[in-house]
Amino acid sequence: MNWQAVATTLKLASATSIILMIIGLPVSYWVAFSKWRWKFLVEAVVALPLVLPPTVLGFYILLAMGPQSPLGRRYESLAGHGLPFTFEGLVVASVLYSLPFAVQPIAAAFGSVDRKFIEASWMLGVSNLETFFRVIVPQSWAGVMTGLVLSFAHTLGEFGVVLMVGGNIPGVTRTLSIDIYDQVQELNYSGAARTSAMLLIVSFVILSIVYGFNRKVWLFAADRRHRQDV
Repeated sequence: MNWQAVATTLKLASATSIILMIIGLPVSYWVAFSKWRWKFLVEAVVALPLVLPPTVLGFYILLAMGPQSPLGRRYESLAGHGLPFTFEGLVVASVLYSLPFAVQPIAAAFGSVDRKFIEASWMLGVSNLETFFRVIVPQSWAGVMTGLVLSFAHTLGEFGVVLMVGGNIPGVTRTLSIDIYDQVQELNYSGAARTSAMLLIVSFVILSIVYGFNRKVWLFAADRRHRQDV
């Protein structure tokens, strides 16, 4: 087992998930409650990584980070080095690639919050920001946790975008998916099988926790609604 690749993968997945929660909450709120007639275009952009080939997405991200781009030049002037083939660049690419896995479940959860609770909060003089954190987020906790866990799990298995933007630098950008590819190229099928099995088990456990947690939350919500009706 390449523990260096394990550490890089966990570090990348953790950083990506944290950033996606910071970005994903306001974006999901806007997607759920905005009345803008062209909102569907923003939703399409957010969902684009779901259907776009990872190599295509990685290519455009690489161009956007390159030394000829405004972002690339600005970052290089501040950090002293470019974004491509660095861990920082890998984080940026992973955030863009996993964005829909965070935004879509959170936006769906926000949209399912009973409007009466939100309006009641406004009538009591609570600000929009306080209403968001005290009413909307607590009632959407299952969706928020789903977005967090799915973005983490999705980052664990990234390959195309990681290879295009980060390359294959040991200890910096070599993740488990790239390590598996390298082992297969070297005909080390036993090593690739062990690493693949570990990722399979981890992914299965994560998804089982997500679905189990959501099932309990929805059962609790249904029971509470039933008691209110009675």
